[in-house]
Amino acid sequence: QVRLVESGGGLVQVGGSLRLSCAASGRPFSSDGTGWFRQAPGKEREFVAAISWSGRSIAYVDSVKGRFTISRDYAKNMVYLQMNSLKPEDTAVYYCNLVRGTSRTPATDAWGQGTAVTVSS
Repeated sequence: QVRLVESGGGLVQVGGSLRLSCAASGRPFSSDGTGWFRQAPGKEREFVAAISWSGRSIAYVDSVKGRFTISRDYAKNMVYLQMNSLKPEDTAVYYCNLVRGTSRTPATDAWGQGTAVTVSS
């Protein structure tokens, strides 16, 4: 069973950038798509971005389009989320999970610890 571990979060000022990483252990990502999700304080977890296994299909929530970029490195078995022009509303704990294609619904209910992103104004 694949285990996903997120990293790269931190404290950044408005307009700053961060790159989040999602590492797979246990088995490779195989043919699964990978999605990023986030949960802000007091809110439900929401979809942020997803990339298909092939990388040819990508999806973003409207609020991050043009600012965030999802990518994968097959050799390193990693998926990244480059976040630019960060806003206070991007403050959340970010998680990665498997998805079907670029579905906005996680394919498993196994969540890691996530990585916290705080954007200060």
